[in-house]
Amino acid sequence: MTERIYLSSPDVTQAEEDALLRAIRSGWVAPLGPEVDAFEVELAAYTGRTHAVALSSGSAALHLGLLQLGAGPDTVVITSSMTFAATANAITYTGATPVFVDSDETGNVDPDLLAEALDDQVRQGSRVAAVVPVDLIGKVADHRSISAAAARHGVPVLVDAAESLGASREGRRAGQDGVASIVSFNGNKIMTTSGGGALLCDDPDMAARARYLATQARQPVVHYEHLDVGYNYRMSNLLAAVGRAQLERLPAMMERRRTWRRRYARLFADVAGISVFGGEDGRDASPGADHDNFWLTSIVVDTEAAGWDAEDLRAHLAAVDIEARPLWKPMHLQPVFAHAPAYVTGVAERLFRTGLSLPSGSALSDEQFTRIEDSIEQFIKEHL
Repeated sequence: MTERIYLSSPDVTQAEEDALLRAIRSGWVAPLGPEVDAFEVELAAYTGRTHAVALSSGSAALHLGLLQLGAGPDTVVITSSMTFAATANAITYTGATPVFVDSDETGNVDPDLLAEALDDQVRQGSRVAAVVPVDLIGKVADHRSISAAAARHGVPVLVDAAESLGASREGRRAGQDGVASIVSFNGNKIMTTSGGGALLCDDPDMAARARYLATQARQPVVHYEHLDVGYNYRMSNLLAAVGRAQLERLPAMMERRRTWRRRYARLFADVAGISVFGGEDGRDASPGADHDNFWLTSIVVDTEAAGWDAEDLRAHLAAVDIEARPLWKPMHLQPVFAHAPAYVTGVAERLFRTGLSLPSGSALSDEQFTRIEDSIEQFIKEHL
């Protein structure tokens, strides 16, 4: 029986094991502790932020960020349609209504369409609490244009950088834009703490409020006193220790994933109708250039030119225990959000229909990747 190859497995080494053992032996096993404090300092420095608040998930970070920006009943939050459901779910946790905006050809939100959506929502009399653009599959969105559009209406921007940690655009790091941003350390992300996330910001009051709400909004008195409804959202000291080891290894993990991107590009170079989503290398040596983090390598299939579609290849790989997955199904097509306003051009739907993400994890061995290549080559030969 062949071993299953996953899309993006956690990359855990002796460094993470040593860090976890260090945290256990310190006695700080319950939530919070010195590893959390150190992780927050290191993460803030890495992303170019003043503050980082380590939390139980990226969803928790989005929820806390939105609450502080005034999202709630009778407000709307404008966000990318092409994203994982957690982005839209967090908006609904606050009682706000999500408003979805379609993608441009990069898969990130279309800045011009977002500006139109903002204008239209304001014209309708909606209270727009925030704009939440999402960095898709390791590529930072055009936050300069997004922020300019939001600023015209005095609307704050909270960036969902759950998929882009380590990437950059125009000299700015993923997570550095917006009033605040969030990152995710879920098990399949570019780096992981098993489960976890963080809120990143430059406002000390915002960071302090997030910590307060994330620890059940407990007042600093000897008994349990609560003036606000709080949440159990803090990261544990043990997971923060794993995160510190992962953050130190992040550049090497990105470089490993970059290797796979290049090999996929060579594999599909002469195959009609196939393009590597986000570009072959995702990097440019010029100052201020865009830098992908290579979280996932995806392809886009022109069925007419290729003679096959993305689902054909996915099914072929699944039959030999290799995981591949379509790009995110747009939120405006999800039954649970069918009632939500949406500004649609059809780009996100097309990318969902024609795109396929391939195994990209830094934990992949050379032998595993050769198995992937052999399977894809076999598929291509069968469809010539």
